Amino acid sequence: MGTAAAGDDTEALATAGWKALGTMVQLIVTEPGQLADGRRLLAADLAAVDAACSRFRPDSELVALDSAPGPVEVSPLLAEALMVALRAARLTDGDVDPTVGGAMAAIGYDRDFPLVPVSGPPLTLTVRSVPGWRQVQFDEPSRLLVLPAGTRLDLGATAKAWAADRSAARLAGALGCGVLVSLGGDIAVAGAAPAGGWRVRVQDMTGRPEDPPVGPSAVVAIREGGLATSSTTARRWRRGGDVLHHILNPRTGLPVPACWRTVSVAAASCVDANTASTAAIIRGSGAPGWLAGLGLPARLVDEAGTVHTVGGWPAESSGT
Repeated sequence: MGTAAAGDDTEALATAGWKALGTMVQLIVTEPGQLADGRRLLAADLAAVDAACSRFRPDSELVALDSAPGPVEVSPLLAEALMVALRAARLTDGDVDPTVGGAMAAIGYDRDFPLVPVSGPPLTLTVRSVPGWRQVQFDEPSRLLVLPAGTRLDLGATAKAWAADRSAARLAGALGCGVLVSLGGDIAVAGAAPAGGWRVRVQDMTGRPEDPPVGPSAVVAIREGGLATSSTTARRWRRGGDVLHHILNPRTGLPVPACWRTVSVAAASCVDANTASTAAIIRGSGAPGWLAGLGLPARLVDEAGTVHTVGGWPAESSGT
């Protein structure tokens, strides 16, 4: 999966890139003199999100929930992340469900993805329903959380996009300029956009903006909100003869069957875009009609590489 960002007037923009949250981070600001402060603020934001929400850090607040008995009072940051995840589950009728953590570990995604072996011995893949988001009891005012016994949460479907939204808004306010934050291709923008908007390259695989795209690609411009791409191709691994990926159907606990290679969606926020793009992968052939019904501009690439667009997504051009 991947989106890479660039501006119309690259001389007026400043950009920095590094790795955090197990993915590529890109920060672009419209005032070059604000880049250093922006990077410092963004790095601090992402470190706090990682400490609260990581499924792979033994010292994270999220992992501590696995062994916590009874109601647990969570931090304000984790509370916000949980509310975002539960909202996504509600809006997608459970397609995007944060209780898939145990199922994700069972298929081998139990550590930061670069550490997941590319291939390994066969696994016995068993259909298993996940506990389900409706079983999560969370009281917003008190921040008290009660999980069903044995439930492991995975906020991966929403946390990066939420973090991008949160940081873009914070940085735009603090720096007084336009800001683009990309976390593994989950893009949020805030503040005044550059002339012509933020130009974003949407492609099948995450890559550096200066590198040629791999597979079908398109360049679009956004001025506000967010854009996200979900994919079954970027995070894949093999166990025996089975090719596995990280987007699970909560009703089976297994990777969804191949239909769309990537789905890209633009929305009022990055988290809404990512919620819709992930749900579209899970919904398979029904995704274009569902996205069109929501009025969301979207670009879907099927397994053969054919591009389908809905909701006013710009037509492909030979120059992209």
